[in-house]
Amino acid sequence: MTSATSRVSLSPAAVLVAGLLSLSVAMGIGRFAFTPMLPLMLAEGQLDIATAGWVAAANYVGYLLGAMTASRLKWSATRLCAAALLMTVVLTAAMALPVPAWVWAAMRLLAGACSAWAFVGTSVWCLGALARLQRPAWGSSMYAGVGLGIAAAGMYCLVGASLGAAAPSLWMQLAVFATLLCLPVWLMLRRLDAPLPAAASLPEATAAPAGLRGLAICYGVFGFGYILPATFLPVLARSVVEDPRLFGLAWPVFGTMAAVSALVAGVLLRRATRLQVWAVSNVLMGVGVLLPSLWLAGWSIALSALLVGGTFMIVTLAGVQEIRARATGDPTRLVARMTSAFAVGQIAGPVASSLLLHVPTLREQGLDLALQAGALALFLAAAWLWWEDKARSRH
Repeated sequence: MTSATSRVSLSPAAVLVAGLLSLSVAMGIGRFAFTPMLPLMLAEGQLDIATAGWVAAANYVGYLLGAMTASRLKWSATRLCAAALLMTVVLTAAMALPVPAWVWAAMRLLAGACSAWAFVGTSVWCLGALARLQRPAWGSSMYAGVGLGIAAAGMYCLVGASLGAAAPSLWMQLAVFATLLCLPVWLMLRRLDAPLPAAASLPEATAAPAGLRGLAICYGVFGFGYILPATFLPVLARSVVEDPRLFGLAWPVFGTMAAVSALVAGVLLRRATRLQVWAVSNVLMGVGVLLPSLWLAGWSIALSALLVGGTFMIVTLAGVQEIRARATGDPTRLVARMTSAFAVGQIAGPVASSLLLHVPTLREQGLDLALQAGALALFLAAAWLWWEDKARSRH
């Protein structure tokens, strides 16, 4: 049987499931497992909350570096993804080692880079395979894997914490869990070892489209606003209730909403303009970011997880689709600029909270002030996006 025949005989559903699992490991464990693990590491005295912000920021720096270097590596998409997932497993297990915080930060930086490489590689091989199998519309469903991975990692940590497992043990268990999820992906990648077809030849975008700077700033604000609750929601929940069976629900709820929102985003974007959807999502996300800083209670944590988790994938899709629609040629570099702005914003979030927490007079309110700043920025960006939409509709 020829390689081409083998690829044609692939099941589109199997390809989609492999893509979902790949993103679940790369993002839910490689990138975001630190969030549900953080309350346990704090409780065991391995970190304090100020240092945790720097460790979290290292992961986001790594993601930026990974996104910037993925296209420069000479590996195929399948090989890049396979290697990145393997490194993700190893780095997850290494988090169980009793090392200084700066070593954890270095490992989280490498894990962030691996997450970006796996994300880029998966987007190429999975979307390409689905297109060859005449199921291109299934591609948007693949991104639900991000939320599913977040929810799965969160639930695993919730169950483990409720059973009294220590943080090092849970890191090792997450590595084993990630390995099991990767097995079907690695098998699929072996069947997709032939080079992907060349991308359609498009002229490179020679000039930045109108409004690019404003869109990039809004996308960076999105990164700054969402990453604070995405990092600290379980910690805030733990300050309200000690029972891990309750405070640990914040992150699985966040991930579940992200997965659902990725599936419904396409419907919303067909019924309103991309900028309108983006603006309204910003307002809802801003409310979710603001709530825990004003009322620290179980209901506010739950509502924050629903609002932020239910909008961040919608904003992602709306922002990327908007800049792609405005591009007059190959949109790759423009999308990269948007992604870079997002990465800078999500790096700034934990750094800002850590700086505030290190100020003696603001130590008690540092995280609240950072959340309020993130919410205000999201509201201002929503106003600009709504104005921009009205301005474009008049021309």
